[in-house]
Amino acid sequence: MFINEEGKTYQPGDIVYILYRNPHVQDVANVQAAAVVSHPQNADELAIFLYDTYYPLTEEVAVFATEQEAEQAFQDSFGFSMTEDGEWQ
Repeated sequence: MFINEEGKTYQPGDIVYILYRNPHVQDVANVQAAAVVSHPQNADELAIFLYDTYYPLTEEVAVFATEQEAEQAFQDSFGFSMTEDGEWQ
């Protein structure tokens, strides 16, 4: 189990939302759903599984329990908001 700074707990199988920056285009970011899993190299740790890659679940990663929380953080960070049609403005 992982407990973040807001006191939320995460366990393997949970779906979380993160702000994901495209590694190939640094000025592109979006809200992405990811799965919380057991870390494949350390059974005592959790990881986020996203795009066939494991990322350590640590306090350095901004993890949100709901898509709405992640979208609000995205808007606060980047100044964009999503329309009802799913488009960023």
